[in-house]
Amino acid sequence: MRPAKSRGQNFLTSGGVADRIVAAADLSDSDSVIEIGPGLGILTEKIAAHRLRSLTLVELDARLATRLQQRFADARVINADFLATNFATLVNDSRVKVIGNLPFNVAAAILRKLCDNSRMISRMVLMFQREVAARIRATPGDDAYGALSVFTALYWKIDTHFTVAAGSFHPRPKVDAEVLAFTPLATPLFAPDDEHDVLETVRASFSAPRKTIRNALSHALRIDSARVVRALERAVIDPGTRAETLAVADFLRLAQALQTELNNA
Repeated sequence: MRPAKSRGQNFLTSGGVADRIVAAADLSDSDSVIEIGPGLGILTEKIAAHRLRSLTLVELDARLATRLQQRFADARVINADFLATNFATLVNDSRVKVIGNLPFNVAAAILRKLCDNSRMISRMVLMFQREVAARIRATPGDDAYGALSVFTALYWKIDTHFTVAAGSFHPRPKVDAEVLAFTPLATPLFAPDDEHDVLETVRASFSAPRKTIRNALSHALRIDSARVVRALERAVIDPGTRAETLAVADFLRLAQALQTELNNA
């Protein structure tokens, strides 16, 4: 099978790496698993070697999907773009485990979709381009820290990560990859009704990285600067600071403070 560059296909060819990924998923016979982008099936083979409640494979490439269905007859193979699927229709049980060597060009978008459905997931083990993985697991003060870091930390704890050399793929990418294992936070950091406000606050805060958070929020949310300052002061955040210095707890307070300010209009 010739990889399709337009689809970001870099097939994993290392059985040893596949073993490490599946081991990080900590599979048991009570698990239902969704694999995103199984490609040639090297990870699928390792997953299917375990006794599972169910296995669902989501593969965009019709050529690969056909071969996967022939090879893994007990699996449910869905020939579709994962980003266009309704995640709930993939879930046979209340919660699932998600595994995937994600296409580098859409990996961040896939992670955001999984965040949106975190309440249906018990564990994830995903492979990203190393630079993207660094952004995902960055903490305040790190050069890679940004909106993606905060979005991830709002839903997940990363308990395992390891590097995968570029030579483990075909075709060989220009950079190494990194595997991250995620578990959902035991206690949600915000109520479901507050999710939209929290996410919009994070997006707006990082919308202009070289600006102070006061200016970034005022511009992105189209709110008068004086009102933004009042919200920041209520959240005990220096209006002159930048979003890259703030922790998740700061953004949660800020989202609440902004809503209080807007509701007082």
